[in-house]
Amino acid sequence: MHFTVNLALAFSAFLGGSTLQPNETIVIQPFMPAQTVEEYVREYFADVPVMAAIAKCESRFRQYDKNGSVLRGEIIYEDVGVMQVNETYHKAAATELGLNLTVIQDNVAYARYLYDKKGTQPWNSSKACWGKTAEAKAHFAKK
Repeated sequence: MHFTVNLALAFSAFLGGSTLQPNETIVIQPFMPAQTVEEYVREYFADVPVMAAIAKCESRFRQYDKNGSVLRGEIIYEDVGVMQVNETYHKAAATELGLNLTVIQDNVAYARYLYDKKGTQPWNSSKACWGKTAEAKAHFAKK
């Protein structure tokens, strides 16, 4: 089940040159307690399986570390959550959209937003890992 939030944006935000559009839709899917993070991500991105491959490479399907804190990047601390969205570049835009990158539902919703704007490009730094997967090969074969 998806919840859809319509954003009537009376402002312009720039995300690498992209402008948020009025009535832009962001889908936030509830995380069911019995689901694993991997199940949640695969279900959320069922229509774009390459994003699940990206999550596997970026975080090994983890939103939180062993201490229960939000997962931070091993190399770049500002990378956060299952999709390892960089707060330096994206926190302000995510906040304007009403999303908190430390919450799994919002982390994947913002990753979807990024994907819709820029495709897989924001995750190119880990492409050596996910770019060889069957999901990536199928994704790029469609293009």
